[in-house]
Amino acid sequence: MTPENDENRENHENRVAPVDPAGPVAPTAPADSSAPTPKGHQRRAALLDAAEHVLGSAGGAELTMRAVADAAGVRLGHLQYYFPARSDLLAALLDRILAASLARVAALAEAGDAADDPAAVLDTLLGDHDDPSLVRLFTEVWAMAAHDGDAAGAVRAFYAAYAGHVARFVRDRSPGLDPVAAQSRAEVFVMLMEGAALFRSGIAGSAAPATDAVLRRTLLGLLGTPGPEGGAA
Repeated sequence: MTPENDENRENHENRVAPVDPAGPVAPTAPADSSAPTPKGHQRRAALLDAAEHVLGSAGGAELTMRAVADAAGVRLGHLQYYFPARSDLLAALLDRILAASLARVAALAEAGDAADDPAAVLDTLLGDHDDPSLVRLFTEVWAMAAHDGDAAGAVRAFYAAYAGHVARFVRDRSPGLDPVAAQSRAEVFVMLMEGAALFRSGIAGSAAPATDAVLRRTLLGLLGTPGPEGGAA
């Protein structure tokens, strides 16, 4: 596969690296430490936009490399230059979604709310459930993972990173907590959040104030913060 001439210098630095649960969400730097070019960022973003459109509108069964290339209006080789396989494309898309959620949490400080306030963080994360397109996208991703081992690997990496960030949040608030206990709390937190997306979005159920109150109390307990009717878990 021969890339376009002006892409030669963008090869390694613009391909996405898997999220390290113990590290930052951003892709790791390449061996030569060269920074990704703005053009490379734009091209990758456009390809991910196309993948998100195909996944959300046509479903996971139609998320093929050819379909994404067609949706982006590029040659298949161009897509494969940035994302060699569908699993790479899916991993990058999930990484972008996680990065966007973390950016919304970080924005709490700029808005005057404490970014380390569990209640504010929880409200921000639960707000993702109000985006029907995002919830539908994840239902398609889960369906893909049930039948495709590579897709399942990308999904596991995404949730490992998600739980890793939650575990660090828990440990920061409770420094004396055993790391295994913090990780277990984080994983249960993620499980409840993802299941709640289905039941609060209208797909498997609808949000209800009384149920949401119990959900919030439980999630805050996992983060180490007592809810309005009880102590921390």
